[in-house]
Amino acid sequence: MPDKTVLVTDYTWSSTDPEAAVLAEVGAKLAIAREGTEEELLALVRDADAILTCFALVPASVIRAGEKLQVVGRYGIGVDNIAVAEATRLGIPVTNVPAYCLDEVAEHALALLLALARKINIYDRAVHHDNNWTLQSGMPMYRIRGRTLGILGFGKIGQTLAQKARGLGLRVIACDPTMDPVSVWQRGAEPVVLDDLFAESDFLSIHAPSTPETHQLVNAARLRRMKPAAFVINTARGAIVDQEALFTALREGWIAGAALDVCVPERLPADHPLLTLPNLIATPHVAFYSEESVLELEVKAARNVAAILSGRRPESVVNPEVLDLPRWAHLR
Repeated sequence: MPDKTVLVTDYTWSSTDPEAAVLAEVGAKLAIAREGTEEELLALVRDADAILTCFALVPASVIRAGEKLQVVGRYGIGVDNIAVAEATRLGIPVTNVPAYCLDEVAEHALALLLALARKINIYDRAVHHDNNWTLQSGMPMYRIRGRTLGILGFGKIGQTLAQKARGLGLRVIACDPTMDPVSVWQRGAEPVVLDDLFAESDFLSIHAPSTPETHQLVNAARLRRMKPAAFVINTARGAIVDQEALFTALREGWIAGAALDVCVPERLPADHPLLTLPNLIATPHVAFYSEESVLELEVKAARNVAAILSGRRPESVVNPEVLDLPRWAHLR
C-alpha cells in the first residue's frame, strides 16, 4: 500500500495516469484537489509529502501548513506561482521541468507571428461574421522575409524560435541581460540593448521569466518606441506586459497588433477591453501543449518528486542551496 501522498493542485490535461504510475514506483499516491483554492490546499496539504502544481498558486501559507512536506514540484518551467522563498526558508526543494516544450512554444509564437503578419484573424472574422470575402476587409500586409524579429529573453525557447525564424528569412535580434553578447551571437541572434530591441523589431516575441525585474517590462514608454507596423507576441508570462498600456497602444495605433497566450488574470473576463480589439489574437495558454510535450511534462515533473521521496537528487531544482542542508545529506 502507498505510504506517501502527493497533492496535485491542478492540471489541464485529461488524465494523471502517467504521473500516478511514476509515483507508485516509490510508494506514493495522488490526492487531487477539486478547485485548487488556498482554503482547499490548506486542508489537503497537512497529509501531503509532496505537491505537484501547474497554474494554481502555492502561497507561503500552504507551504507552512505542510507538516510532512518534502518537495514542491512544478508542472512547467516558471515557478512564479510558488512561494519559493518560503520553501527555501523551510529547507524544502522546489523542482521544475526546464526544457520540455521548446518546439511547441517556439512554433506557437511563430504561428502567432504568421497569423498577425497575414491578418488571419481579421480575414477569418470578416468571412465568418460578415460574409465579407474582399481584400478590403484586412489591412496592409508585408512579406516577412527581411523583417526583424526581436526576442526578449534568449533562453532555450528563444534560441529554438530564432533557429526556426531564420529559415523564414527573418533577421533575428535578441536582448537577454543574463547572457553576454558573444553567447547571443553564438546561439543565433544579433545582441542588442533593450531600447534598440523595441525600436528595431517588426515582431517582438517575449520569452523571459516572470521576475520583479521583468514585471510590466513591456510598458507604455517602450511600446511607444516601436514601429507603427510592429507586433507584440507574448507566450511567456502575462505579468511581463502592462495590459492597460497594450490596450492603449493597440487602440491608438502605436503598434499594429498583438498576440497573447498569457494574460493577467490567466482567464480574461469576456468583457475585458483587450478582447474587444480586432487587432488582438488571444489563445488560452496553450503554447506549451502537444500530446508529446504533456506526456513528457507529466513524467518529468513526477520523476523530480519521486526522486526526493526516494532519497535521490532530482533532475532540476530551482533552489539547489537547500540540498546542502543536513536534512538532505542522504540524497544520492
